[in-house]
Amino acid sequence: MKVAIYGQTYQDNALAYVIELLDELQNENAEIAIEKDFYELLGQHYKVADYNVFTEAVGLDDSFDMFVSFGGDGTILRATTYVRDTGIPIVGVNTGRLGFLSTFKKEDVRKVVQEFVKGDYAIVERSLVEVNADSEIEKFGALNFALNEVTVSRKDTTSMITVETYLNDEYLTSYWADGLIISTPTGSTGYSLSCGGPVIVPTAKSLVLTPIAPHNLNARPLVISDDTIIRLKVSGREENHLVSLDSRIASVENGKELKINKARFTIKLIEYTSESFLKTLRNKLLWGEDKRN
Repeated sequence: MKVAIYGQTYQDNALAYVIELLDELQNENAEIAIEKDFYELLGQHYKVADYNVFTEAVGLDDSFDMFVSFGGDGTILRATTYVRDTGIPIVGVNTGRLGFLSTFKKEDVRKVVQEFVKGDYAIVERSLVEVNADSEIEKFGALNFALNEVTVSRKDTTSMITVETYLNDEYLTSYWADGLIISTPTGSTGYSLSCGGPVIVPTAKSLVLTPIAPHNLNARPLVISDDTIIRLKVSGREENHLVSLDSRIASVENGKELKINKARFTIKLIEYTSESFLKTLRNKLLWGEDKRN
């Protein structure tokens, strides 16, 4: 078994559980690689063996069986920039708060290995969205994809922006709002949900357009097929607006056309038999919770 381990460097409260994971992996004679900065952080607090390290640029390939992410959902989103299109399955150990993607409790970290060895899991493929434009968003480079959502929003102003929107070259509408979210099914329980968007099961072949605080009061979230080509053009009082891919942000000049579509590859998440999307809805979002029952 070959395993990669990653965590945000400020998550030092998780380090004791990382050591537990390493111990369990050693019991299985696993080959281990740790993200370079995270490995250095571990070394500041614990005496750890010599392990291979990896970065965003080098050290990972499709020979890995598992990528373990320590942190919250944001850490999972960051993990995708390491995994990219290698096809390495990701599992999240939650050391944060909600943990909708990082569903495994840190106290059960040894079970990550034990249940994997037993085969008590399934691989679920999650679709991504990508954004293409001219050099205005070259900051994203090869990381022009997002697991949760692509968002356009206002910058340096309290005034709303206008987001001219086309679906497969047909004009839809011009949203007058603080911004617009284009969400995957995975992202439907994130920013889109907080702006009134629907919850979509991860395997649905859909995307969601969710306006952020729209002034057009009849503008509602719209579910579309994930093979739709979306074109956006933003106008407003300021010269620039923001484009965000999950947690990565760039400033883009107003009037530049953005093309958004489903990415050519998917991200694989490990879903253990003891966990499921529906169970997470009930436990994390209190789905159907009613004190009368």
